[in-house]
Amino acid sequence: MAARAGSLVAAVLAHSGRLDKEHLGARVGRLSRRVEELKVQQDLNVAVAEFTELKQQLDRDTLVLSVLKKLQEFDTTVKECSCALQDRQYVAAAQRLEKARSSLRSLESRKGFELKILKALSTELTVQTQNVIYHLGEEWQKLIVWKLPPSKGSSSLEAVVLSELHLHTVPPQDKDAAVPAVAAVLQALAVLGELHSKLKDFGHLLLQYILKPLISHPSLEPVPEEQPDVFILRFRSQELALDESSPMEVFEKIKLVFEVLHKYLLNVPLEQPGEGRKEGRVSLAELLGELIWEELSDCLIHNCLVNSIPTNSSKLEQYKEVIESTEEFEKALKKMQFLKEDTTALLKYACNVDSHFANKKCQDVIMAARSLMTSEIHNTVKITPDSSVAIPELPDPASGDHGKLHRASSLLHNGTVHVGSESRLSPFTLSLPTCRISCSVQQLVELAYHTLLEATTSTDLCCVQLFDCVRNIFQLFYEVVPTYHRENLQKLPQLAAIHHNNCMYIAHHLLTLGHQFRYRSTSVLSNGAATFVDLVPGFRRLGMECFLAQMRVQKGEILERLSSARNFSNMDDEENYCAANKAIKQVLHQLRRLGMVWQDVLPVNVYCKAMGALLNTALAEIVTRIAALEDISAEDADRLYSLCRIMVEEGPQVFTPLLEEDKNKKYQEEVPVYVQKWMTFKELMIILQANLQEIVDQWADGKGPLAEEFSAAEVKSLIRALFQNTERRAAALAKIK
Repeated sequence: MAARAGSLVAAVLAHSGRLDKEHLGARVGRLSRRVEELKVQQDLNVAVAEFTELKQQLDRDTLVLSVLKKLQEFDTTVKECSCALQDRQYVAAAQRLEKARSSLRSLESRKGFELKILKALSTELTVQTQNVIYHLGEEWQKLIVWKLPPSKGSSSLEAVVLSELHLHTVPPQDKDAAVPAVAAVLQALAVLGELHSKLKDFGHLLLQYILKPLISHPSLEPVPEEQPDVFILRFRSQELALDESSPMEVFEKIKLVFEVLHKYLLNVPLEQPGEGRKEGRVSLAELLGELIWEELSDCLIHNCLVNSIPTNSSKLEQYKEVIESTEEFEKALKKMQFLKEDTTALLKYACNVDSHFANKKCQDVIMAARSLMTSEIHNTVKITPDSSVAIPELPDPASGDHGKLHRASSLLHNGTVHVGSESRLSPFTLSLPTCRISCSVQQLVELAYHTLLEATTSTDLCCVQLFDCVRNIFQLFYEVVPTYHRENLQKLPQLAAIHHNNCMYIAHHLLTLGHQFRYRSTSVLSNGAATFVDLVPGFRRLGMECFLAQMRVQKGEILERLSSARNFSNMDDEENYCAANKAIKQVLHQLRRLGMVWQDVLPVNVYCKAMGALLNTALAEIVTRIAALEDISAEDADRLYSLCRIMVEEGPQVFTPLLEEDKNKKYQEEVPVYVQKWMTFKELMIILQANLQEIVDQWADGKGPLAEEFSAAEVKSLIRALFQNTERRAAALAKIK
């Protein structure tokens, strides 16, 4: 193709020999003389037309001449390129090609002068360029040899240990050896614009098989080895290596790799005239740095620096060593021209340790909190007013000595609070009553205390982040726990009670949690803005709603059981009596079962209120059903009384204190306080057994105990159901008003 294109140019030049300088000179002379003649012509229009035609002819001839010059220049340059390539003068060959490309562009840019030959010349240039690039690629592969494990792409330790980089760039000891200088190959690639892709591939392999493995595998060490004509970079794996390398160790390994690369490959200055770059010299190290630094620094941050961020604020001071080491590492890379920016993401990350510490701490805290929230609720611990909860010891605010610590379980100084001049509150004021809470919730509150304690010893920025993190923990609990445990909280009465206590326990601590840390005056929490009080109503409501939902379920079951008592009518029928008796026994069994799962869990006053409300539901339903009966025979009345006596005797047993609750007996002995319909029920039993006079006496003109529990209409209705229509009954009814 080169021969054909060359001969084509020669033929064009030979064919246009008549346009040599002499002919052109003669023609210009003739034109000048003709112009003189035209000046004395009368017809100026004709003169102008002829002059214009002659000028256009001159322009065409000038254009043809310049095109032929460019064609000749192209031809010469391509031939010179071939000669330089044969002599392995790669830079010269590349420069000749670029010159030929410039000549061709000049030819192609001439409008209105399209030559068919240009397409052939363009093809010839492409062929020559690819030929030079091919030879340069061959040289590049001889200079830089990768020996990679059989399974490419594997970054396992076993595979990486088998990787080797051979650099045949060691200057030859024999000065006459026909090895092209590294600089020549690189410069030629740069001239042709091929260096970028070669460096990109090299950088990719360097990251994958050398740099990233050194960061990821603490046991891996680079082993450099220089031989007379080659430099080899191998790896070895230490058997007794730590699970994690310090950033200092990683930086040293990476620096060693760059130092040897700089010595044997990267320290090559290149002329770099190109688009978007100022003309001048640039080193190979700088070009490679631009290609891989972002990915390398990203890997160093996420696989090295992140792991070195302390999880305890007391170790933050030691981190200065890491910051200094990062700075030294970057200085070394800048000295080798690998880096040129003043501050990089790597150093910024290391210097921003306070924020990263807070982020890492917050992440760890949230993860721990999530784990606690999704753990089983039924694993419980008993808390009492005088038990010390395992929370951090905080300074005694009264002492003014921030070094002196005391138990934070009591929120009061020395167990008491002064009220006015003389009076004192009980030591148990602001204490939680005895109850059971989930172990996980106790640990969650401990986690909150420890995190806030950490916050008070941190920088202001970190302190605020950790405070927000603690608020997030509680907000997360509010959202996650009711949803995550929904099914069990609905099905299992014991879990509903524990969840109720958990919420009350958290609300109790939220009341004073922020306040307790105000006295650590070095902290931004000391201004009083750090509070959790606003979360208290939400947690109390959360606990109450869950427990009340369970109460509704239990009330529903009681009413359903009593609905099978056949309205307590016709008790003289054995079948009816058995059905009513069974319903009452089932209700009592339900109450006893609930008592077993709630008594040791709920605070005793909450337990009594809950059991009282459920027993009250049963009694109220029985009273309503019996009061609605229109006819009660003597036998019916006896049997109804015996059923009611079972309720009165066995119902209060659910309030019997546990052995350790003896001091709470007063709660359980006042059954009427918790069972609203207790006295109503007892009055109903009296009516079922009384004669007309006794009922009238109990009414006592609307002032007796019966009048307190029943309306006149209800008492009259019961009298009509129990007694036959006689004058005595009429007299009794007349007195009930």
